Amino acid sequence: MKRKMAALMVGDIVGYSGMMERAEEQTADRLASCQALISEKVELLDGRVFKTTGDGALAEFPSAVSAVRSAFEIRSALAGAQEPHTEPFRMRFGLHIADVVVQGDDLVGDGVNLAARIQAAAEPDSIYVSGALFDHVRRNSAFIFDDIGERAFKNITELVHLYRVRGEIGAHRLQSAPTQLLITKERRPSSVAVLPFRVSGENEDQRYLAEGLTEELIVELGRFRRLSVSSRSATFSIADSHPDPLKVGEVLGVRYVLEGQVRKIGERVSISLTLSETDQGTVVWSDKIQRSFEEILALVDETAARIAATVSGRMEEAAMVAARRKLPENMTAFDCLLRGLDHHRLGGVTDDNARQSVGWLTKAIDADPNYSAAYAWRVCAASWLPDFDYEQGRRDIHRALELDPCDAEANRIMGVFELMNGNFDEALAHGRKAMELNPTDAYIKARCAAMYNFAGEGEHSLSLLDEAEILDPFLPVWCVEERGVAFYALGRYAEAIESLGRLTFQTTRSRLYRAAALVALNRADEASRLVREAVGGKPDLTASAFTSREYYRDPEKSTELGRLLREAGLPP
Repeated sequence: MKRKMAALMVGDIVGYSGMMERAEEQTADRLASCQALISEKVELLDGRVFKTTGDGALAEFPSAVSAVRSAFEIRSALAGAQEPHTEPFRMRFGLHIADVVVQGDDLVGDGVNLAARIQAAAEPDSIYVSGALFDHVRRNSAFIFDDIGERAFKNITELVHLYRVRGEIGAHRLQSAPTQLLITKERRPSSVAVLPFRVSGENEDQRYLAEGLTEELIVELGRFRRLSVSSRSATFSIADSHPDPLKVGEVLGVRYVLEGQVRKIGERVSISLTLSETDQGTVVWSDKIQRSFEEILALVDETAARIAATVSGRMEEAAMVAARRKLPENMTAFDCLLRGLDHHRLGGVTDDNARQSVGWLTKAIDADPNYSAAYAWRVCAASWLPDFDYEQGRRDIHRALELDPCDAEANRIMGVFELMNGNFDEALAHGRKAMELNPTDAYIKARCAAMYNFAGEGEHSLSLLDEAEILDPFLPVWCVEERGVAFYALGRYAEAIESLGRLTFQTTRSRLYRAAALVALNRADEASRLVREAVGGKPDLTASAFTSREYYRDPEKSTELGRLLREAGLPP
């Protein structure tokens, strides 16, 4: 008997029997169109519809992330395809991941049955996922989830933890997707990628330490101006496939790859490091270092300097060393910071993650009130929460920069605060400083590109995005969409439509900017469909709410954007 693991999606149309009774022929015709739409969206994400049941469909995916994305896209597409004066098709979805039995083209077993029961428990227009599937997507989900607790299901012996998709996360810096992923034999001079350090043994509790040290090393290497360092999103995105150095070189265009393994025993940390070149895979050097936990950040500094010397052939000038970030005064603060960042990576996925992140970062500040990075990251973590205290966030980021003016991320965050307050010159000044402090951070470049676009410098925004995408072919979609937004702001509407249309997946923002550009080109029918899709994923969406978060220096830009969206059918 053949078995396999599969991410399962079960969906059906709510109230279908009643619609058939009221308008049989029309409903049957619409069902055929709906099933074709479902198949199209499923196949776009490498899935397969393996069974239809009248008004329902069952699909499998090789990826849990793709299953959630597909359900969300189907729901949005149905809203976009809604015809005037017809009763809307409203679907509900149940998602689960399980080891299933393969019977020809069909899949059967308890896992399929559970997915169907989860779907039956869901409200209209909602997407429910099991705890098992949630565990697979929580670190790289594009969506916010509500924890709705445990449920009992018929013929299922154990309680099942359920989560409901609330909506898109938004501009999460840790979300990534391929944008300009081209296999190349060219390697950037003096370039290096740091793959996520592995945890030795089965102790997953130390994963936060391994990932934290990886990020620290990426940041420190980024301060050496002669190095080109692949970003966290790029290296973490390809790490799951366990690529060898040659493959990393092809995908990321780097000459060197650093790999590491971390093990913490008591108060001592052991790190094994290997630096390989990517033409032949030859090991340039390797080392195994054991230090006390209190000495670990000094180890990061030493390792960064050693890699820089090997990769670029020379040490960085003393001026760069002077610009190094200030380190915490005690390692309790650093440990709390790493734990806070671990939760922050999931911050937009559930509110509880954001609150835990804020809690750990507050402990880091309590342990070391002069720890700049803890203040900066606490602002980021707290910003996910619906009750985010803007004034507290502003105080935190001011404090972070008072303590350490050389923190690139703190400067970027301050730039965002200034932008939101309409202080465009100050925003750009902080953005420029952030880029100067870490010139190879693709995310910082991309977010600064948005600042320049809002400030009326669209061409410079496009140039920064070019630089960012060269540095990182796995930039978050919310960064890449800035190219289409810049085209829109420059009045290059056809280019905006084309650029936004080829994103790896559509966001609410990309749909609305495409809609505005389409209206500007007198293509209102196409624009209306996109607006319906956007509202389908976010029913409370209005033109005024959307434009209030698009911080254009020229108020006419916001006014025009709102007018075009209202013409496309977005509620005022």
